[in-house]
Amino acid sequence: MEIARNGTRPSVKGPDEWFTGDVRIDSQFQRSEPSRLTGAIVTFEPGARTAWHSHPLGQTLIVTSGTGWTQCERESRVEIHAGDVIWCRPEHKHWHGATATTAMTHIAIQEALDGKNVTWMEKVTDEEYLASGRA
Repeated sequence: MEIARNGTRPSVKGPDEWFTGDVRIDSQFQRSEPSRLTGAIVTFEPGARTAWHSHPLGQTLIVTSGTGWTQCERESRVEIHAGDVIWCRPEHKHWHGATATTAMTHIAIQEALDGKNVTWMEKVTDEEYLASGRA
């Protein structure tokens, strides 16, 4: 058994090439083969969000606090709240983050395929982000 004690894993700022705004990532685990599971707690300040991205084996998001937005390509933006669990299908282009006025924190869980758990794409524009739920 392995126990990673709270406070022993450093927080990192979400890299500017993958995020817009103030984002903190607290990595929780990254398992070695044969497991492929990785997980992190991600906190988005108001207005902060990911770039468009996809995951080779999908992603589960568990919103733990606040209110956020998420959107899949060619679909409407959706509001998400603490307690919501979101499943992003494998290779499905999407983004997620806080609303313009409220912070949001979620747990992100995904599996790696051939050592890769995410494919980052272009940043979400302000127009896309603020599109009030229109596809």
